[in-house]
Amino acid sequence: MNFLLLMMGGSGTRFGADRPKQYTLIDDVPVFAYIVRAYERLPEIDRIVVVTHKDWTDYVQEWKDKLGADKLTHIVCGGSSRSESVLNGLTAIKEEAAADDVVLLHDATHPYVDKAGTRAVIEGVKQYGGATLGACQYDTVYRMNAETKLLEQVVPRQEIVSGASPEAFRFGDIYPIYRDASQEELDAMTSAGAIALAHRIPMVVVPAEVINLKITYPGDMEVFKKLVHTYFFEE
Repeated sequence: MNFLLLMMGGSGTRFGADRPKQYTLIDDVPVFAYIVRAYERLPEIDRIVVVTHKDWTDYVQEWKDKLGADKLTHIVCGGSSRSESVLNGLTAIKEEAAADDVVLLHDATHPYVDKAGTRAVIEGVKQYGGATLGACQYDTVYRMNAETKLLEQVVPRQEIVSGASPEAFRFGDIYPIYRDASQEELDAMTSAGAIALAHRIPMVVVPAEVINLKITYPGDMEVFKKLVHTYFFEE
């Protein structure tokens, strides 16, 4: 089976709104619901797990019911860190997931579903062990001095890719890493991809077919509002 973990436990402090960005209403529908609905309709996804902040679990349940999202089988509270939230999501499916099942992680701050890319990511896991959707770079890429803001060198753009959603792994590979990590390690871990590489899980990049939009600041949300029905989630 293929499990989709929708990660949305953050508080959205940088976004500066009255609610976390994943719950912001666009035409009376919260951002995360667009993502859930799209994955619900994707045949390759068998189960959806939403990992959310504890204060928003009832709200997610309400939207599960409104959407008739039968694949959404678990609504899980997030932890104190991103990695602890991933662990909570993986733990929720440990009784039903086989070692070779694919687990995809999609960050709700990436408000899109790349259908073809998701299919390719699943196949990439089967072939390599890990895969991620990524945005390849087409402009000149520089390395900059973080303090002086002066350019230091040109970086070959063929070697640079921006991480996108989803990234995916075999359950039997990724779950033990999170399960056996100490609390200190969980707090220090930044992304599942970085963790996989540290544990020598090969990851293949699937070039994204959508704009790799990430909602971090209010301006990002304005872009999403303009494109939500005409590009990201065409009905």
